[in-house]
Amino acid sequence: MPVGSPKRRRSADGTAAPPTKRKVQSTTTQAAVVNFFKPASKKEPERTTWKVVDDTLLVGTYFNRASPNKAKPAVPDEKRRVSGFDLDSTLITTESGNVFAKTATDWKWWNLCVPDALRKLHDAGYLIVIFTNQAALKQPKKESANLTKFKLKVAAVLDSLDIPLTVYAATANDRYRKPRVGMWEEMVDDYDLDAHGVDLDASYLIGDAAGRDGDHSDSDRHWAANVGIGFRTPEEFFLGEMPKPMVHRFDPLKYIKSEPQAPGFTKSSKQEIVLFVGPPGAGKSTFYRRNLEPLGFERINQDTLKTKDKCLKVAEALLEDGKNVTVDNTNADVATRAAWISLAKKHKIPVRCVHFIAPTDLCQHNDAVRAFGGELVNPEKRTLLPKIAFTSFTSRFAEPRIDEGFQDMTKVEFQWEGGDSELQIWRKYWI
Repeated sequence: MPVGSPKRRRSADGTAAPPTKRKVQSTTTQAAVVNFFKPASKKEPERTTWKVVDDTLLVGTYFNRASPNKAKPAVPDEKRRVSGFDLDSTLITTESGNVFAKTATDWKWWNLCVPDALRKLHDAGYLIVIFTNQAALKQPKKESANLTKFKLKVAAVLDSLDIPLTVYAATANDRYRKPRVGMWEEMVDDYDLDAHGVDLDASYLIGDAAGRDGDHSDSDRHWAANVGIGFRTPEEFFLGEMPKPMVHRFDPLKYIKSEPQAPGFTKSSKQEIVLFVGPPGAGKSTFYRRNLEPLGFERINQDTLKTKDKCLKVAEALLEDGKNVTVDNTNADVATRAAWISLAKKHKIPVRCVHFIAPTDLCQHNDAVRAFGGELVNPEKRTLLPKIAFTSFTSRFAEPRIDEGFQDMTKVEFQWEGGDSELQIWRKYWI
């Protein structure tokens, strides 16, 4: 039922939404701002406390006036129901109409029904938690103007609600950023939910990044899927609107295929160089470990050796020792490949090309899986690559040709390979 009807509606959890036909009220809370700048001796007790986890995750916890403690299960063994919310464009929006708030007081409720709906959820026993990506804060351990503004705004929002609530704000492109589930894992630890348990079937996330036409992202919907809880948009949850079509910006499941893999790579000569060509995250290193390492090929990798000259020097020493060499770099342009072709000619051995084909989104997904998925999928403990690593490859890339001097060429289109444990990690949404 749209806003403006005097009748009450009920959400999926059974709680009644408040009447929506009411006078618009200002939600700008000046008291929190004034209190922030008062001398310490005259300040009221802060009800929102802040901490920073792993230098990037900002956590704000509000203790309300009536019950200055986190809500606990009524029964010791009762599983908790978590009602999670994104912040911007879900619970609040800007008073000014700007995309981003200019000041700490530039906010209002996304809809007038929001605060009462959250209070009813709290009364019904839900644990209310806000999970928000806030890349603009960058370094939350340093009190920047943006950080101060954000803290003041959030404190005002929470003070207006006055229910026990925790805000998790991911400020970096790391394991805490949605759709990665680091914020959820931190919440489980903070509330001892590993002991009490979470009722996943009754828990959910409400967010605006749903993959609808016009949405900036699908990270909220994917985050809920990764956690294993339900998902709804603010329009569906607060206003009772019907769901709109959603699309995946990137879905790893399309790369899980049932047909058998092509036969493995085989040697063609007693000694040779195999040159990889392809973007970061296209599966080159995995292909090496599964196909070339068992054949006795030594691996040359610039991430390890740091410079192209060092790579060439080490490769030459290996060739002089009679070894076979795999060049596991991106080798995007003709000039880079020419140096390796020249080295092969010098030693009078063939050089073969393996061209890895994968779209950029897939490569970024693979890179994030490797960086944040744990040791099982990251035996080399590699860190997340900067975005420029992918854009640089694209700008320099020239498709390899046989007439550059290759004996033969093999094209490898990415297809997931791995065991069930690895698959459970890889199939999640990471970007």
